Amino acid sequence: METEYGKILSCRSDSGSGDDSLDRLLPPAGAPRRKSATSMSKTEPPLLRTGTRTIYTAGRPPWYNEHGTQPKEAFVIGLCGGSASGKTTVANKIIEALDVPWVVLLSMDSFYKVLSPEEQVLAASNDYNFDHPAAFDFELLVATLRKLKQGKSVKIPVYDFTTHSRHKDWKNVYGASVIIFEGIMSFADKQLLQLLDMKIFVDTDSDIRLVRRLRRDITERGRDIEGVIKQYNKFVKPAFDQYIEPAMRLADIVVPRGGCNMVAIDLIVQHVYSQLEKRELNVRALLASVQQTHPLPQTLCVLESTPQVKGLHTIIRNKETSRDEFIFYSKRLMRLLIERALTFLPSQTCVVQTPQGQQYEGRHFNGKGITGVSILRAGETMEPALRAVCKDVRIGKILIQTNMDSGEPELHYLRLPKDISEDHVILMDSTVSTGAAAMMAVRVLLDHEVQEDRIVLVSLLMAELGVHSVAYAFPKVKIITSAVDKSLDDSLHVIPGIGDFGDRYFGTDGLDDWSEEEDQEPSC
Repeated sequence: METEYGKILSCRSDSGSGDDSLDRLLPPAGAPRRKSATSMSKTEPPLLRTGTRTIYTAGRPPWYNEHGTQPKEAFVIGLCGGSASGKTTVANKIIEALDVPWVVLLSMDSFYKVLSPEEQVLAASNDYNFDHPAAFDFELLVATLRKLKQGKSVKIPVYDFTTHSRHKDWKNVYGASVIIFEGIMSFADKQLLQLLDMKIFVDTDSDIRLVRRLRRDITERGRDIEGVIKQYNKFVKPAFDQYIEPAMRLADIVVPRGGCNMVAIDLIVQHVYSQLEKRELNVRALLASVQQTHPLPQTLCVLESTPQVKGLHTIIRNKETSRDEFIFYSKRLMRLLIERALTFLPSQTCVVQTPQGQQYEGRHFNGKGITGVSILRAGETMEPALRAVCKDVRIGKILIQTNMDSGEPELHYLRLPKDISEDHVILMDSTVSTGAAAMMAVRVLLDHEVQEDRIVLVSLLMAELGVHSVAYAFPKVKIITSAVDKSLDDSLHVIPGIGDFGDRYFGTDGLDDWSEEEDQEPSC
C-alpha cells in the first residue's frame, strides 16, 4: 500500500483505495489556471472533493526548523469514554471546529489483538471479552502513537469486526500536527497516558450508550440483538464499572452529553489553537535571512562546465528561446544530470561471462531498489530522463506550494511507493532557491524512514543559499546540479536564473487569467 497524504485520516472508517491520479486534480498543460487557494478561508472551505477523497488546498506548513529537525511533537488529544458514548462524534466535532487539514483521527478499535482459533470461537458466540484491557495490543498501539507524534509515517492495522480479524493490508498514515486518539481504554496504560497532551472523558448516560450500541452492532457489525445484549451485560457494563468510569479522574476535561456539548468542544478547540500557535515555524524567512559565507559543501556535485553544458545553459537561460527548444535542450541537460547522479549510487564488483566465453570484471548496483520522487510540478519533467536510464524505477510525487500569506512552503499532496525506506531515492526538482521546498521534501522522506545518506537531490539549477540550506540541515544528502547561481532577487528567484521553469516548460507563462497570487516554483 502506498502512503497517502492530503485528507483528514480516519483509521477507523476510511476504506478508500486512494488510487485517484493526481492528473485529475491538476489542470492539463496549457489549460487556463485557477486562482491558487493556499491559505485558509472562512467563506470558501480549503478543500477539493473528488469521488473517493478530500484534498485540502490549505497544505501542511513546516513542522521542522532550519536545522531540518522537528522541535515540537504533534499535539495529541486522548478521548476516553464508555462504548457508544459518542467519542468519535466529539472527535469529528473538534476536527470540524479546528478547520485545519493536518489532523489525524486514530481509533483504538484498530488495535484489537489477533484472536487465536479458540478465541475466534468464543467471539462468534459472544463469549469473548472485547472490553477488557487484555483485548488490545498496547505494545503496538504505544509504538505507533509515539512514532506518529514524532512526525513519522506509521502503518495502522485495519480490524474487521465481522470476522474478528485484521485485514492483510494495513493503512499508511502520515502528516499530523494534531492527533485525536479515541478508545474505551485510552487511559488504561501508563505509557499511553504519557503520550497524551490533553485527556478528555466523554460522559454519556448508560441507557443512551446501550441504545447506540444495539443500533451500531446490529446494523454495522452483523450481530443479533440477543448476542449484543448478552455481551453488554456480561462484558461491556462490568468493564465500564471496573476500568472506564474510574479513569474519569485522569481527564483534564469531562464532556457531558458528548457531541451535543458545544461549550466544552469550543473550550477544547481554543486550547488546541493556542498549542498550534506555539508550534508555528517560519522556516523560509530564517533561510532567506541567513548570510552564507562558507565554501560550498563537499556533498555538492556540479556538472563540469564543458562546452556542451555551457551551450545548453545558454539556450535554456535565453528568454528568447522558443518553448520547443526550451523543452528539447532541458531534456538533454536532465539526461546528463541523471546519469551523473546515478554514479553516486553504491555498486560492487561482479564477474560475468562474455559471449566469447571469457570473464569480464565489472560492477553492478548494490542496493535494494531505486525510487524517483519528483517535487511537483516542475520536478515531474525530470521523470522521463530517470526512466530512460533506470529500468523499472518506481516513482513517487510530492506537491509543495508556497502560501502567499505566510510565504512558507506547504505540503499539499504526497504519494510514495510501498517500502520506500529500503530504497535509494533520487529527489528531483527543476530549481532550488532558498531550499525551503527541497528541505520539506527531504524531511518527508526521512519521516518515511528513508536513510539520509540514501537521498540524492537532483536539480537543474540551484542558488548558493539553497545549497547551503539543504546541506546544513541534511549533511548526508548528496546534491547534484548543473549550475549554482550566486544570488536571489527580492522575490527570492534565482539570479541570473532561468525564469519560472514550470511555466516555460508547460507553456503556461503569460496567460491573461493567470493569477498574480499563484505560487512561483523558483521561489522555494
